[in-house]
Amino acid sequence: MPPLKQIIEAALLAAGEALTFERIQGLFDADRAPSRDDIRRAVAELSADYQGRGIEIREVAGGYRIQVGAEMAPWVSRLWEERPARYSRAVLETLALIAYRQPITRGEIEQVRGVSVSTSIIRTLEERGWIRVVGRRDVPGRPAMYATTRGFLEHFNLRGLDQLPDLATLQDPDQAHLELDLRLPDEGDESDEDPATSDEQQGATRDE
Repeated sequence: MPPLKQIIEAALLAAGEALTFERIQGLFDADRAPSRDDIRRAVAELSADYQGRGIEIREVAGGYRIQVGAEMAPWVSRLWEERPARYSRAVLETLALIAYRQPITRGEIEQVRGVSVSTSIIRTLEERGWIRVVGRRDVPGRPAMYATTRGFLEHFNLRGLDQLPDLATLQDPDQAHLELDLRLPDEGDESDEDPATSDEQQGATRDE
């Protein structure tokens, strides 16, 4: 059998996404599955092998993935002719509020932002796979409560929500989306009516 680190490397390359411990262990027969410690050691060896190269192993959302190093982004991004999607300030503020105050209802988001949250904003975030409904608030009307997803963690290179910048009391949504390193639209575009431009193509280095 090949060395464990080679099997993990091949699996990460083939998957093209983060693999959890359970999925890596599932590559083996039950009686030959490596322990979590074995996997951690193999990943550490791979990370050492990648030092000084254009790729790296990153721990995100409870798993590992191989990705392009952030310093390679200016060159690799040229593989895609279209620019990455750029989202309106309203979308970014809404996402930041959900990330920091989840679970949160649409009405609670509107209370903080001081303006209504359009259906298109929620739909944009759901289509991106960044938020989902996790329950209903036990109040009249039983409004949906929103929270971030594993896809949100993977996209922003976070192992878990505890890696979010420390904003215990979110008073300034602008600061929140700056801390999350989200891509802002052109200066002055704060409309709730246009949650994203037509440039929907996401480059591989968009996550960096």
